[in-house]
Amino acid sequence: MAMTYAMMALSKLGSRLPLRVLVPLIVACALFMENLDATVLSTALPAIANDLHQSPIQLKLALTSYLLTLGVFIPASGWVADRWGARLIFRLAILVFALGSALCGLANSIQFLILARALQGIGGAMMVPVGRLVILRSVARSEMVGALAWLTIPALIGPVVGPPLGGLITTYYTWRWIFWINLPIAALGLVLATLFIPETRMAGIGRFDFIGFVLSGVGLSTLVAGSSAADTPAIPLPVTIGLFIIGTICSVLYYFHAKRSPAPILDLDLLKYPTFRSGITGGSFFRIGIGSLPLLLPLLFQLGFGFSPLGSGLMTFVAAVGAMGMKTTAGGILKRFGFRTTLAINSILCAFTLLAPAAFNLSTPIWLMSLVLLIGGFFRSLQFTCINAITYAEIDQPQMSQATSFSSVAQQLSLSLGITVGAAVLQAELTFRGQPRLTIADFWLAFVVVSLFSIFSGFSFLRLPRDAGEEVAGRKRVESVQVNISTVRSER
Repeated sequence: MAMTYAMMALSKLGSRLPLRVLVPLIVACALFMENLDATVLSTALPAIANDLHQSPIQLKLALTSYLLTLGVFIPASGWVADRWGARLIFRLAILVFALGSALCGLANSIQFLILARALQGIGGAMMVPVGRLVILRSVARSEMVGALAWLTIPALIGPVVGPPLGGLITTYYTWRWIFWINLPIAALGLVLATLFIPETRMAGIGRFDFIGFVLSGVGLSTLVAGSSAADTPAIPLPVTIGLFIIGTICSVLYYFHAKRSPAPILDLDLLKYPTFRSGITGGSFFRIGIGSLPLLLPLLFQLGFGFSPLGSGLMTFVAAVGAMGMKTTAGGILKRFGFRTTLAINSILCAFTLLAPAAFNLSTPIWLMSLVLLIGGFFRSLQFTCINAITYAEIDQPQMSQATSFSSVAQQLSLSLGITVGAAVLQAELTFRGQPRLTIADFWLAFVVVSLFSIFSGFSFLRLPRDAGEEVAGRKRVESVQVNISTVRSER
């Protein structure tokens, strides 16, 4: 009875919200869950290793197994969603991710945990790309910026909430709750998806590109694994180099395969669109810089300033507050300045906010550091929203599933490289100084390097046409191209 009343209440509440707000919030449940899970687990690795009688280094295989399955299955997400329907696949992905989370919490050996994390990875590989596809097929181009602004917030909140939450759970409860907290979030997302997300399915789907699936999966997974191994001193250098070589070879082979295949699993011809090409190249540079922050900021505050994990997490959470403030302003900024100007100028502003922590020292007031992180969160969130929107500005509905798969592959690889870049610079500082532990003085170079990636991204955005994404920015109305899509809205 209680469940019935809850369903009725959710249905009534959802009917009052437009799809451009409701659908992104539902997909945001999945995105928040995935981002939270990744950052919370890193904090709890020592406790899990102790309980399972393993070393933390061996336990890193649990992280790697998740990344490997992401790399293998993300390229296939678009074809699967077109074949069986985006809403069905999105709900199944949530179920698989939740099942993997439950099994992780029940793990009593490292082998069991690795397999459970791999199952989580299958769900995660389908969950976020297909969720983004649902949004792009549910809202008009002119409403895309507002919809993606809602989706950006959990992507920024998860990494900053994760470390303090992981420390809190590990300290006062059991590490198993790190995985079990996903279950109520997954349940909520599943119910909301069933009630409100419209079904979309493309007609005339071609055969599955099995050769492309193997080449892209092996290529991406080994490149991501190589990035993960690069910042792990316990993994021999030849192994890391071997992973990068295999990944590069498979990527090159996939390039030649995609040029010959009539329906490749990742369509490289999408790069002919200036907006998509700019979103991928500029967005990748930007994400490499931003991807290092979940590593650099907690280490700076905990090792440099002596903050507790909870205190460090509260400091970094300020950036999430700034990200939330962006949601109501992104549309107005784009209407006033357009994508090209906004992205180019904001990449410079983001670079300054990435560089600013290099000047932090023991005499810097906490309020000033918090203000810098708050402003940085705002500009980074604006950049993410604009990049996500401009990437799909010229993509028609028949190509949207391919585009979301392609974009998700680029995002996963660039974020992994971000951690590698940050860790490599810190390790180089330690080696140069001959010190066993990091100090505040060791962090300035890392922040300088990652800020340069944001500046590099701006050059890609400057190459955009002046009128790029005008319809998406709301600066003019253009009649949308109609496509043959079977869309059935779920009952409310």
